[in-house]
Amino acid sequence: MQTDTPCFRDPDQPLEVRVQDLLRRLTPEEKISQMRHDAPAIERLDIPAYNWWNECLHGVGRAGRASVFPQAIGMAASFDAELMLDVASAISDEARAKYHEAVRLGHRDWYFGLTFWSPNINLFRDPRWGRGQETYGEDPFLTGTMGTAFIRGLQGTHPVYRKVDATAKHYAVHSGPENQRHHFDARVGQRDLRESYLRAFEMCVKEGEVASVMGAYNRTNGEACCASPTLLQRILREEWGFEGYVVSDCGAISDIYRHHGLAEDASEAAALAVKAGCDLNCGQTYDALVRAVDRGLLEEDDLDRALFRLFAARFRLGMFDPDADNPHARIGPEVVDCEAHRRLARRMAVESMVLLKNEGGILPLSRTLRSLAVVGPGAMDPGILWGNYNGFSGALITPFEGMVGAVSAGTRVTYAKGCDAGGDRPIREGEVNRAVAGAEVVVAVLGFTPSQEGEEGDAADSDGGGDRRRIALPGRQLELLQALHATGKPVVLVVCGGSPVDLNWAHEHVPGILMMWYPGEEGGHALADILFGQESPSGRLPITFIKSLDQLPPFEDYAMAGRTYRFMEAEPLYPFGYGLSYTRFEISELTLSSETIAVNEEVCVQATVTNVGDVAGADVVQLYVSDLEASVPVPRLHLEGIRRVELEPGQSEQLVFRLGPEALCCYDEAGKPFVEPGAFRISVGGRPPDICPHLPSSSGLAHVVLRVD
Repeated sequence: MQTDTPCFRDPDQPLEVRVQDLLRRLTPEEKISQMRHDAPAIERLDIPAYNWWNECLHGVGRAGRASVFPQAIGMAASFDAELMLDVASAISDEARAKYHEAVRLGHRDWYFGLTFWSPNINLFRDPRWGRGQETYGEDPFLTGTMGTAFIRGLQGTHPVYRKVDATAKHYAVHSGPENQRHHFDARVGQRDLRESYLRAFEMCVKEGEVASVMGAYNRTNGEACCASPTLLQRILREEWGFEGYVVSDCGAISDIYRHHGLAEDASEAAALAVKAGCDLNCGQTYDALVRAVDRGLLEEDDLDRALFRLFAARFRLGMFDPDADNPHARIGPEVVDCEAHRRLARRMAVESMVLLKNEGGILPLSRTLRSLAVVGPGAMDPGILWGNYNGFSGALITPFEGMVGAVSAGTRVTYAKGCDAGGDRPIREGEVNRAVAGAEVVVAVLGFTPSQEGEEGDAADSDGGGDRRRIALPGRQLELLQALHATGKPVVLVVCGGSPVDLNWAHEHVPGILMMWYPGEEGGHALADILFGQESPSGRLPITFIKSLDQLPPFEDYAMAGRTYRFMEAEPLYPFGYGLSYTRFEISELTLSSETIAVNEEVCVQATVTNVGDVAGADVVQLYVSDLEASVPVPRLHLEGIRRVELEPGQSEQLVFRLGPEALCCYDEAGKPFVEPGAFRISVGGRPPDICPHLPSSSGLAHVVLRVD
């Protein structure tokens, strides 16, 4: 029986056959038009327009109503990959629902597609970087672990149809300064490149099977990241076996000739990018591919290679098949910001918050306080819930609303903004004095806002083009905190923001300090859960809180020496992996499956964690490796295992970690990994060993030595 249905429309045909059939039907001009992020319709083939640009850093972003989960840096502080997977699955449910509803409305514009340019897995190597809030922190293993979970949750597990496409960005060696990103060359040694900057990307490609990778704006060692044969071809595709598609950051292809000076014009820049393996241009520069073909700078086969990857992705998302064949197409709009997702947002916000100080057990507070004063510019500001790249929830619970809703109906609650979030206007002393008069406890909500740190062009109040030149509390906020302390009232400081803050004075004078980050739509409820003891805090810092910027190398220096807990020699204020609890945990029975292994073998590490306190809580048990006899430069220590364990008082749980050669390897100057004989210290506990040992801890720590022959 004859049919007029083209082969590419037949779901029963193999994917490769369908894509090749479609490519044969396209003219060169049509092919080039489909390599832009805003691909136009091809009406003669009934192919609708598609905009590839979408964001879901911590919820579907920039597309109206959606659940707003904690900003990425906050979710990283949970150290909870299982919860991260659940969050990403909820996000992709909402993404699917919004996409299909938009198509029904005839809406195929920006931010309503199925190809998401998240997660951001760049290494947060310097606290000045405004976009560090978008990342999972300073550790490659934590970043790769959380990124892999996020990708799996987004893309789903269906054998035929991907739920949505995730994109690991920005590849590679990209973490500020923001105002130099379009022309900066990140010079980095091969050891640092492999040991630090590429590890999370490799994990997300190999373990997460990420659909897409986004190239960065900058150059790396002289090559533009979006036209780098080293990064895109030799490492990404040949070494790691990546089979997905590569997209440029927005405008990055034009940077190749406008700012990097690596090409004479747009057609040459576009040809360099395509031949290196960048398939999709966020921007318009690929329009110049028509002239590039005419000039002989590339062949139509080069276009076909890129188009095959792009259309294969659209087929895997079900865009050319009946919705009835695709179970993801049946997800309805009722899931968007539904009650189940609100509960998930609250759970993630609770797990993200990090208790940094609890002198005298000031926390948790009693719900039956006679009076409570809530002070600070963050207390009633819904903006501090969002972070950047956010959607808009139907109900945003501010810190003040959460606290008011948690205390007794008989508790007197007062409020004062106290000062502006930034600027130099004096604090409002009269307002503050009236609010705290008679208060038993003062909760000060201070810190940064998304307008003070973020991406170039988005953070309007940043003093560094999105980045921060200073990490002190902005404006007059420290003066406000000092005024509150001077009243003699007990003060609990709640810090909002997406990056480390100078808390030296607060650490010396304030009895309670809690890092809230940008906590999402349920942030106020989650904060109250912790402040009033409904939940025991369990978050851990995903980035070091330094004492001063003087402890760091220059921002523009991409060498890892002196940076992050892995390489810093100076003592920080609070180390990576640090966080307190309302209960206490001990580590015991730390053993190895073998005390001596060969260089190509793995070892099992076993330990028991026990809640020896009086309340239920979660311990984030971390495993660190220290190479004690390395013949080449290595990190002081590095994270290689995470387990989050919920325990009742007196309850124990046995944990098992598997360490393979990749956890024990070091790198030569050429960036080649190898495992050498010697002694390795394995440390297991609720915080890293040897860093700030004077700080109080709610968690135990144990060590054992492994020998490699």
